[in-house]
Amino acid sequence: MLEKSLSTITKLKVRFQECDPLQIVWHGNYFKYFEEAREDFGREHGISYLDAKAKGYSTPIVKSFCEYKLPLKYSDSFRVETTFKNSEAAKINFLYKIYKGEQLICTGETLQVFLDEKGELVLNNPPFFLDWKKKMNLP
Repeated sequence: MLEKSLSTITKLKVRFQECDPLQIVWHGNYFKYFEEAREDFGREHGISYLDAKAKGYSTPIVKSFCEYKLPLKYSDSFRVETTFKNSEAAKINFLYKIYKGEQLICTGETLQVFLDEKGELVLNNPPFFLDWKKKMNLP
């Protein structure tokens, strides 16, 4: 049985300040693209940082990964495909693919955990997150 996944596509354009002197995107900016795509995902699917905060939780990133295949350059238009990777564990895992046209530019992943209002790690899925998964028909 195939697991249901949730995805979004975020369209962006490389800005001048994101490039090095060779007009190639500086490697750290790909994580900013992931961040923008994550926020877009949250808005589209109703699970934003502010939703977590309103319920008394924060969701810091504890792991991030990016594998670069081809460079983006100044003024390139591209898209970030963001997919939620479902898990029974108390974590939020996203997979990313950045494309320029049909060319795969890079792949990435981020892993977030839940902290309570005291900053303590939460080992069980918070009720608001379980409710969201149910609403999205995720097992």
